[in-house]
Amino acid sequence: MKKSKEDEITVARNKKALRDFFILDRYEAGIVLKGSEVKSIREHKVNLRDSYGRIKNKELFLYNMHISPYSKSRIEDINPVRVRKLLMHRREINRIAGKLTDRSLTLVPLSLYITGNLAKVEMAMVKSKAKRDKRRDIEKKEHEIEIRRAFKNF
Repeated sequence: MKKSKEDEITVARNKKALRDFFILDRYEAGIVLKGSEVKSIREHKVNLRDSYGRIKNKELFLYNMHISPYSKSRIEDINPVRVRKLLMHRREINRIAGKLTDRSLTLVPLSLYITGNLAKVEMAMVKSKAKRDKRRDIEKKEHEIEIRRAFKNF
């Protein structure tokens, strides 16, 4: 039985990634966690900023994701920024590896969410935006806001 979007609890979003990159493909991956990291995630003590994915030895890893230590845990020896393994099918990892051979593409997490008892990461294959593209996006958003204000006044 497939779970609906209503069963998902979004814990963290990477807003910087949406602003700085063109999103080409999206992937869903499970994440290997240790000890009380799941409880910290449930408390929304996660930061995805500046994190990225890499393939090493035909396995997918997530770097620089910060999960703060659980406040009520007795064991404090888990590194909050440690490298975490992501769980995907071999075929998907091979497909991603083929696309990552292009130097301009990067694998970035967009969001971290909980589905049932599982923590999952939405990864995206992205391409960096140039400064002019970022400016164009800002101008477009400002223009849309002005249009909404104009319609609101009538």
